[in-house]
Amino acid sequence: MDKVHAVELKGVTKSFGSNMANKNIDLFVDKGEIMALLGENGSGKTTLMNILAGIYLPDEGRIFVDGKEVTIRSPKDAFDNRIGMIHQHFKLVDVFTAAENIVLGLEGTGKLDLKAASSKVREISRKYGFDIDPDKKIYEMSVSEKQTVEIIKVLYRGADILILDEPTAVLTPQEIEKLFAVMRAMRRDGKSIIIITHKLNEVMAVSDVVAVLRKGEHIGTVRTSETSPQALTEMMVGRKVELNIGRKDPVDPKPRLTIAGLTVRDGEGVKKLDDVGFIAFGGEILGIAGIAGSGQKELLEAVAGLRKIESGSIIYTPEGKSPAELVGKTPMEIKDAGVALAFVPEDRLGMGLVGGMGMTGNMLLRSWHKNKGIFVDRKAPEKLAADVMEKLEVVTPGIYYPVRKLSGGNVQKVLVGREIASAPSVLMSAYAVRGLDINTSYTIYNLMCQQKEKGVAVIFVGEDLDVLLELCDRILVLCGGKVSGVVDARTATKEQLGLLMTSVGGKEAN
Repeated sequence: MDKVHAVELKGVTKSFGSNMANKNIDLFVDKGEIMALLGENGSGKTTLMNILAGIYLPDEGRIFVDGKEVTIRSPKDAFDNRIGMIHQHFKLVDVFTAAENIVLGLEGTGKLDLKAASSKVREISRKYGFDIDPDKKIYEMSVSEKQTVEIIKVLYRGADILILDEPTAVLTPQEIEKLFAVMRAMRRDGKSIIIITHKLNEVMAVSDVVAVLRKGEHIGTVRTSETSPQALTEMMVGRKVELNIGRKDPVDPKPRLTIAGLTVRDGEGVKKLDDVGFIAFGGEILGIAGIAGSGQKELLEAVAGLRKIESGSIIYTPEGKSPAELVGKTPMEIKDAGVALAFVPEDRLGMGLVGGMGMTGNMLLRSWHKNKGIFVDRKAPEKLAADVMEKLEVVTPGIYYPVRKLSGGNVQKVLVGREIASAPSVLMSAYAVRGLDINTSYTIYNLMCQQKEKGVAVIFVGEDLDVLLELCDRILVLCGGKVSGVVDARTATKEQLGLLMTSVGGKEAN
């Protein structure tokens, strides 16, 4: 007799037009098991889980829950079959309490009993080790608390099969350990958990089995205890890949940016940066760490001339030239003054690229103002687009194909390639590898190292502390818009960074 699995997919196929997202996939998860779902960008991971969660309907294939074939046409159908998905972008009402969000949308008769709901939330929290106040408003919560509310919400609805999409993307090391402890407690209780992640160290730490997708197909499922990060990467990519960051010691580092007393407020008057000061040296990679919303984005935008500065100075010192003050200059004035400042923003298609344009058009954005007269020279942008496509292995039908139709990893390659091609002396990147597969991520890490070796001052805002420690020379930590410490990346630990990110231990680090 065949074993009954908690959930099983047979021959699942899904396409969007001519794009085959999932092709004839067979996959199962057992009760009391944590499965990691791996694959390069565009391999079909999220599409497959969205089918299981009732967001997409498969073109072909069957779904079984506890051995019984089911039809899942909506998220409600998924919940009726005890399947709940925790998305990367939370779906919560900020002005409601945790308990109100958890019961929101539930069918019932009569008046809602929030006292009983809060009691049940506390019961679930005790059972699995959550730390949450049911009466706390969402807008008062940290990112990890909001994630906890999302997880409790699906458990409250009776989910036995939980899907977590990139759950550790914006958590500190301490918060990640808490989440893993909760996941293990749920596993002991017989829950089945599927985690979508790109972080191989976390896959090895928390999963029982790993399923790998490549180009929409299921390549295989292996026991975590019987594999390695290198083997998993080769399964994802289909060839041997070197997972090494070639970090070298800085050679003759020289000050490029000297920032002092930088204070910035948002449009509502809230202080986002408070008296921030540091020096970025040419020939080194300065990492910027901090929990989400600590001022990382605002810092880079202020330096790039994209955000109004209340007070402070940003002194740029080019090679062999006199220092120049950047505060008060527009982005174009900064460039016209001879400041080679490249900026890879967090919002790739919102700020970095024009989605409807191809690679050539987006390369042209860097040089259009140099044209004299009414005609635009397209030869140089075409050559640059072709060079970036070849050197960074951008997967696209052609250099005029709209970049919004490319996968996230290929969009990022286009953006990083264009900025590096401008020969900057300062290269700033915000979350350059967020959501990217391991192969593309290492391509970008090594591009950053190459720029450093050319004497460029690289400022790298990242959220994976393991990568920051391996890639950077120094790491500046922001907490609530203030600098809580600057550490040597070669000697610092994840735990030290995690404490600084929550301001604990800030004095010891200075």
